[in-house]
Amino acid sequence: MKRKEKRGERAWKDCMILRSLAGFFEFIIIINNLLWIWFPIPSLNWIIHPNIVVGIGICIAIVVPGLIIMFKGVKDAGSESLRPSKETEMYGGIYNYVRHPQSLGEFPIFVAIAFAINSWFLVLIMFIFILTYVPIMIHYEEKDLIKRFGDKYREYQKQTGALFPKFWHKSE
Repeated sequence: MKRKEKRGERAWKDCMILRSLAGFFEFIIIINNLLWIWFPIPSLNWIIHPNIVVGIGICIAIVVPGLIIMFKGVKDAGSESLRPSKETEMYGGIYNYVRHPQSLGEFPIFVAIAFAINSWFLVLIMFIFILTYVPIMIHYEEKDLIKRFGDKYREYQKQTGALFPKFWHKSE
């Protein structure tokens, strides 16, 4: 919405381009992790387990639920996932339980890939990346959503957890 105030209707197309660009950079992160297989830094090559199947098993255990949550978020958000528009209403479905299901499903996949590569160093780096990036992303995204949806979104924030469901609500 802030971009719309400055750029008008062009802002919606800009947002679509920026979301695609963000996806591209996430792909670059994955490629960089995969390069570790062939070019590890010897002093940081902390092996998780001598049998790589262990790391792949952990990877699968993280990726499967992550993909389910992420794709459910994409499905329930509809075209808004890639093409934001001013006509978009607040979503239902999984969004009734968590405000950022796509992030909840997507970002642990980076850690899962590090497990599959069998590197404690990459697990640590990806974990630090998630702990740093996700709160910043949520902060700015929610500022925009408050601007878009106003009090309706503020009430939604009180009732719904950002990444994990709120099973109880504090009385006000």
